[in-house]
Amino acid sequence: MHYENTVAALEDKIVQQAVVTILNQIYEVDFKGFSYGFRPGRSPHQALDALAVGLTRKKVNWVLDADIRGFFDNLSHEWTLKFIEHRVADRRILRLIQKWLWAGVSEDGQWSETKQGTPQGAVVSPLLANVYLHYVFDLWVDVWRRRVAKGDVIVVRYADDLVMGFQQRADAVQFLEEFKERLTKFSLELHPDKTRLIEFGRYAARDRTQCGEGKPETFNFLGFTHFCGQRHKTKTFTVWRITARQRMISKLKAIRAELRSRKHDRTSQVGAWLRKVVLGYYQYHAVPGNIDRLGVFRQRINRLWRNVLVRRSQRARKKWKTLTKVFDRWLPYPRILHPYPDARFYATHPS
Repeated sequence: MHYENTVAALEDKIVQQAVVTILNQIYEVDFKGFSYGFRPGRSPHQALDALAVGLTRKKVNWVLDADIRGFFDNLSHEWTLKFIEHRVADRRILRLIQKWLWAGVSEDGQWSETKQGTPQGAVVSPLLANVYLHYVFDLWVDVWRRRVAKGDVIVVRYADDLVMGFQQRADAVQFLEEFKERLTKFSLELHPDKTRLIEFGRYAARDRTQCGEGKPETFNFLGFTHFCGQRHKTKTFTVWRITARQRMISKLKAIRAELRSRKHDRTSQVGAWLRKVVLGYYQYHAVPGNIDRLGVFRQRINRLWRNVLVRRSQRARKKWKTLTKVFDRWLPYPRILHPYPDARFYATHPS
């Protein structure tokens, strides 16, 4: 029975992938340029580049860091099907999507029907989420910023993670209220504790100093904390990014747990594994301005690995200097792997 279920699940994934391939061809024509999540040929770093360029090149004085509460769990099945029907007429595809939405969940051996939310772990879920937000947010905000806003407005969305920049605070306040009303119509809401409007931009530091309010606030997006700064040589405004504190903590906790489970493995085996982990971490986080934080990450891994090695046995209680040779052999030092955002953005957007 287990084998049959596995085959059925595999066949379902194959069908889902086929449907996603077809739908991508349809929706890639429709999707907006500021939407980056789960789209062919697009990546988190392209979203990060677009945001940094928008914040530095456009007249942005305020940033809205918006969080849709439990988006993937609260997506309306009824609205999802309506949105799909707007572009897809094939009843067979519509029936398949309906079946996947209503598949339900199994917890502790008990199956329960789902009235909302995307199927957990399903191949089709990211695309359905993108379609949903395309109609709920993208089309609407594109019209709003052209017809309602008095000043410049920038938008960057990666799945349900979105950041907006405003020239005028009045626009930001008005948009936030109308956005809340908009989401309510589609069974969604903003998370009150995770949605913030902050003063951010080239004049934020000056304006806040004049008002005695201290440094501009920061915000997180796609694993990086963004803050106002200056280019070291030109002293011009820029946006610096460092690894978000919680992102690093979560990664280090996962590495510590894995190191403990591998404490009796050979040092060379653990070293080879750690090398892959560290290089993978650098591959994503090694952006300009983040070298110090990457150095901290490597130091923390050194300490975690040392704790495992010295506890493995009495004979393994070596001095730190002795272990440094082991660390240097297996743990690469960080180096910047990504170009500055504007260099890569303009290379991919020559117009």
